[in-house]
Amino acid sequence: MFMSEEEHRWKKVCKSSKLKMNKVKGKTIGAKMVAVMRTEEGVFGTNALCRHMAWPLHWGGKIKDGCLRCPLHQSSYHPEDGSVNEWSPAPYFPLYGKMLGKLRKPSSLKTYEVREKDGYVEIDMNS
Repeated sequence: MFMSEEEHRWKKVCKSSKLKMNKVKGKTIGAKMVAVMRTEEGVFGTNALCRHMAWPLHWGGKIKDGCLRCPLHQSSYHPEDGSVNEWSPAPYFPLYGKMLGKLRKPSSLKTYEVREKDGYVEIDMNS
């Protein structure tokens, strides 16, 4: 069966009803792991691996103060553009966090266009 260009670009990540406010869901699509999240500002999609230590952000990641926070060392990102909010603060052990933060330079998450269609959250893998 032939898929239109639009159908080929957009991939289903999860049912819209399963993506609750301030929650994160992830999925592997092809060779890429992506995350979608719902905040007060809308639904967003990013690369699912934290840029600090490559931890999957949907494995315990939280939306806190409007930012996607990695559970490992607490790096956080702005969901709308993937920019870094905090880099490895490790609030329980600040010196440890500073040391770990120096292992890699702060870098943004790749973002993707996201839409809700026919009861599903879909991500544009070509955006």
